[in-house]
Amino acid sequence: MLDLKYVVENRERIEEMLTRRGQSLGQIEASGIGAGEIWTLDARRRRDLQKVEELRHRQRVVGEEIAKLGREKQDSSALKAEMKGVADEIKGLEASLAELDEKLKSVLLLIPNVPDASVPVGADAAANAEIRRVGEPPRFDFEPKAHWDLGPALGILDFERAAKISGARFTVMMDAGARLERALIQFMLDLQTRERGYREVIPPYLVTSGTMLGTGQLPKFEGDLFKTKAGERELYLIPTAEVPLTALHADEILEPDQLPLKYVAFTPCFRSEAGSYGKDVRGLIRQHQFHKVELVKLTTAETSMQELESMTADAEEVLKRLGLAYRVVVLSTGDMGFNAAKTYDIEVWLPGQNGYREISSCSNCTDFQARRSDIRYRPEPKAKPRFVHTLNGSGLAIGRTLIAVLENYQQKDGSVVVPEVLRPYMDGRERIAAKVP
Repeated sequence: MLDLKYVVENRERIEEMLTRRGQSLGQIEASGIGAGEIWTLDARRRRDLQKVEELRHRQRVVGEEIAKLGREKQDSSALKAEMKGVADEIKGLEASLAELDEKLKSVLLLIPNVPDASVPVGADAAANAEIRRVGEPPRFDFEPKAHWDLGPALGILDFERAAKISGARFTVMMDAGARLERALIQFMLDLQTRERGYREVIPPYLVTSGTMLGTGQLPKFEGDLFKTKAGERELYLIPTAEVPLTALHADEILEPDQLPLKYVAFTPCFRSEAGSYGKDVRGLIRQHQFHKVELVKLTTAETSMQELESMTADAEEVLKRLGLAYRVVVLSTGDMGFNAAKTYDIEVWLPGQNGYREISSCSNCTDFQARRSDIRYRPEPKAKPRFVHTLNGSGLAIGRTLIAVLENYQQKDGSVVVPEVLRPYMDGRERIAAKVP
């Protein structure tokens, strides 16, 4: 969430920012309140605050007069009657202020973060800028298959039985497929905890609406979430471990020697994919339930862009060790996520689709989430607390990494070579082949 004072004092900048993101004030509306009303509502709020202060000053002055009259045994009933009217007026103004504050907050919650000056301006993915390519895509002397053909042929992916159990966008992994998924998880966690300095966490997979609100999932992405209810209690299934990891320090003031905080978690993730009807309907690319290793950092404003670069490098290292070709792109203003000020996408080469596909997004959200979740730190003892900067990135999406391994390491006979770095996690297994009847 942006600071109200900043928004009120920088209307032209806000309008320009929304334009760069392909939006406008007119498109943002919460509970019947348009974003353009922020300035009108704030003017009313300031007017009412001033009136309250004037009335409270009147209360103090008259209170002294009443006390003086009391000491002098004189009648103060008229002044007391006046003060009752003042008290009632203050009560009414405070109720109005509370309502105005809620209206302002409801609109502010729908205004996206301000893109960093280094982000390319553009309406969509066409304006994304490639930063680097690493590795060469493999060359085959046969027509490479997509994972949705490879997996079932090897007996390790079963889309039909998953559909029977749960419907579309689910998958059953079996035998070497399940083991490969588990090997990828363990490899990624070991890399980030043993070599890259992250602290491993197993967070809750169900969180409150307040947690979702604090990390920017609500109210913007309500339609993309799964929600459950037990009695009167409603909880949301996490769409990413970013949510509980970022919320670990909500409503806390951290000390400077605690920063940066670096967390890594493996979790299942649940997304309704409400806005992706008809996209990636085959295979593992876009599932309602999937696994992911997530990286989260909490740091200072001065270091957050440097930490974004290092987080992206941490995610890239997974692909380097797996021997997979990939590229890194910086997302444009129109393609960037709601919470982000700057995002790098890492796209892995998939032979079955003859192109690069996203496998990780690493974002600097600056103080956007911290302001919503009230996560602050003291730059020095007794100093005024400041909001931290929060960062998150996939390190990596497990299902998409499994796709990349299957498609890049496939052989002409339909088998798949296990990357060397994963073999210790698979009891030394070197190849996945179809079982002979």
